[in-house]
Amino acid sequence: LLPQKNYISSGINAEYGGQANLSCKFRIVTSEFKLDISPTSSTPIARSESCEITCMSDDDAMQSDSLQNLRNRKKEKEEEEPPKPQTTATTSVTKWSNAWTRFLFSVPMIGGFVLILWLGPFYVALLVVALQVKSFHELMVIGHSKYSALDLPWYRVLNWYFLGVANYFFFGESLTSSFRNLFIGEEYLNKLASYHRFISYWLYLGGFIAFVLSLRKNKYKVQFTLFGWTHVVLLCCVVQSHLIIQNCFEGLYWLLFPAAMVICNDIMAYFFGICFGRTPLIKLSPKKTWEGFIGGAFSTMLFGLFLSTWMYQYKHLICPVEYDGSALVISNCVPGYVFNPQTFSVPSGIQAILSIFGVSWAEVTLRPIHFHSLVMALFASVIAPFGGFFASGFKRAFNLKDFGDLIPGHGGVIDRMDCQFLMGTFVFVYYFSFIKSVSVNSVLQIVYGMNPENQVDLYTALGDSLASRGLI
Repeated sequence: LLPQKNYISSGINAEYGGQANLSCKFRIVTSEFKLDISPTSSTPIARSESCEITCMSDDDAMQSDSLQNLRNRKKEKEEEEPPKPQTTATTSVTKWSNAWTRFLFSVPMIGGFVLILWLGPFYVALLVVALQVKSFHELMVIGHSKYSALDLPWYRVLNWYFLGVANYFFFGESLTSSFRNLFIGEEYLNKLASYHRFISYWLYLGGFIAFVLSLRKNKYKVQFTLFGWTHVVLLCCVVQSHLIIQNCFEGLYWLLFPAAMVICNDIMAYFFGICFGRTPLIKLSPKKTWEGFIGGAFSTMLFGLFLSTWMYQYKHLICPVEYDGSALVISNCVPGYVFNPQTFSVPSGIQAILSIFGVSWAEVTLRPIHFHSLVMALFASVIAPFGGFFASGFKRAFNLKDFGDLIPGHGGVIDRMDCQFLMGTFVFVYYFSFIKSVSVNSVLQIVYGMNPENQVDLYTALGDSLASRGLI
């Protein structure tokens, strides 16, 4: 058939009887293959025609024929009985059915969260850790699923080892910086606190060395890919959950209020989207609409004002956490600057505008927490949803509907925590940038970390300074 074969790049030139020049492309599957020559023109070959040559083994050819026959039968059936389009009424019933399922499982989740808040900050921290571990598990399962057929040595063991080391480091940092008095009187605990970073570093090195020893020939690329995947997941889950716990230690308000804003925005955007949604918002999440996005934002801003006004009245929510010698408890603090009324001067430009309407305001008295609450509500409405969009793109990349099926109607933990992680990180950065101030408790934690001689020297120097200024 092909007396002369000259291979040129990905094609082949074949002279056939001196009358035709066929320029063909093909792929060889096995050494034994058949050639199916299909000219692109139905006219007899006279001069030069292009064709496609499909090369496959006999078994592959039989399988290909079977698949083609199956496709033909399916196509004929579809032509005979075209599918019935889904009516608007059916779509509406499905939407409200899903909404009802989500509502049924949202009520116990909210109730359980309120119960944990009542139990205290220690149990809130345990809840965040539990959500972090489950989130880590869901993401690692996705990463490993692509290479599940490979026998990767120590892969799962090293994943959980790195998770434990990361939590040891971050929780140790929190305890040594915020609750140093917890280690007073216990020599071995004080040693652990003093050398915490050194110990954490060597624990990580142990996992790193174990990973290097686990490398196997022909699996290097997969192993290094999953090693990087593990560290990215640790960054997304462990670091952000640690920041959320730090917010909790500064007062339950800085955990509860941001979480409530995200939940409110999620519910109201879902409600407005079902009732009024017509205009698609983003291709990554086809069910999201502009109507839901805008309606959820306005609802969250209004709800934030009312919620902050109610929450700042309770010391249990606004006071930071302290160690009383036996457990982590809410301190009996004096409400800080942001929770008390403050008088602010109205800018002259705004005064001029107000004077046009007969309003004369030179000063205004407000609680700064109202302004900060609006900022957090705005972030929860406009920026935090992009955490959900990011998760939607991630699921599309791996052809997933949900990250898991732990919560009916909601999916996995990541499906509920994608926006919460982003929100918690923002609140941490915002709080320590614009709200956090040096307190007596934070200074005491530093003093508790000093050796006894330095503590006595500090006491003497501080007493002399106060006495010289007539304060004592």
